[in-house]
Amino acid sequence: MSVTFPKGFRASGTAAGIKTSGDLDLAIVASTGDVPYVAVGTFTTNLAAAAPVLVSKRNLDLGGGRASAVLASSGNANAATGETGFAHALASAAALSVALGCDPANVLVCSTGLIGIALPVEKILEAIPRAVSNLAEDDAAGRLSAEALMTTDTFPKVATFEIGGARFGGIAKGAAMISPNMATMLAIITTDAVATRSNLQSALSEAVEQSFNRITIDGCTSTNDSVIVLASGASGVELVKRDLDAGIAAICSSLANQIVFDAEGSTKLVRITVTGAVSDGDALKIARKVAESSLVKCSLFGADPYWGRVISEVGSSGVALDMDNVSVAYGQIVVYANATENSVDRESLAKVMASREIDLDICVGDREGRGTIVTADLTPAYIAENMRTS
Repeated sequence: MSVTFPKGFRASGTAAGIKTSGDLDLAIVASTGDVPYVAVGTFTTNLAAAAPVLVSKRNLDLGGGRASAVLASSGNANAATGETGFAHALASAAALSVALGCDPANVLVCSTGLIGIALPVEKILEAIPRAVSNLAEDDAAGRLSAEALMTTDTFPKVATFEIGGARFGGIAKGAAMISPNMATMLAIITTDAVATRSNLQSALSEAVEQSFNRITIDGCTSTNDSVIVLASGASGVELVKRDLDAGIAAICSSLANQIVFDAEGSTKLVRITVTGAVSDGDALKIARKVAESSLVKCSLFGADPYWGRVISEVGSSGVALDMDNVSVAYGQIVVYANATENSVDRESLAKVMASREIDLDICVGDREGRGTIVTADLTPAYIAENMRTS
């Protein structure tokens, strides 16, 4: 189940020919009856924001925070394409609005793929009627929409959640160019809860901060990041704010972790938690520094619990610390504390380092600040995947 799990939504995934492989590359998530629902979004902070990001932000304003559909394409980012790219994104939204019979301002657009290449908009325009005819409310349709978002992803990322009689669903893509604020990713989230625009935006902003902004794979912030939420209200349930927040947070957390688990070429998902800091901000700053260290990430790939690389990154994080009070533990096995390497059971430590998921815990003092960043190891396969060959 995914975006079609909540009431009031249809989805489809279609091969428009953007990808030379012929794989699915055009996804639509639309309201039932093509009526506009409450809609909010969070987008990349990159100043080189792609055309679809600019169009979606524009349409959310023009549409008064309501949308009937999201059109997402994969295989081409439509980024760094200037006025032509903006016109192509607008044309795509307009074509879908005609096919659905809704206002063009009520269509949001997303794209993902290679940067700096003209979007083959004619293929999208030609495929839209077929994609609309394939719209359905079943689980299979929702899964096809998730598959259509994939680029270097190895599996479709989907999530569902239910609380207080309201349902939440989501799909996402992402496997590299992942860094806090946000990550190289697209996510479309749906709910049948009754929600105001302000409450939904508040829930999304907080959820993104605690999930997508807490993952990093390679420290690169994309031009196309978009997280969009549509609320149909079809359940008739107006959740208290705590439950609405919990629903959006659950979907974002699941999708964010799936993105890191599918990091290009990765063999390990690593949760880096810093405790004992003066503030949560300091803890997160240290955790990010360690998480984005190529040396640390390579040691994780090599299953080498070399605490020296971790200590070096902690010390260069820019946070004032007493380094003699710093400890490092892999899978709760403390390898370094009190400025001394600990004697540990090497066999037990080797099992931890060989695991698919590893917890790397760093204590930097006795204060209350804490923070976690989720990352992946760095492997030769990542390099191979990111070498442009055409």
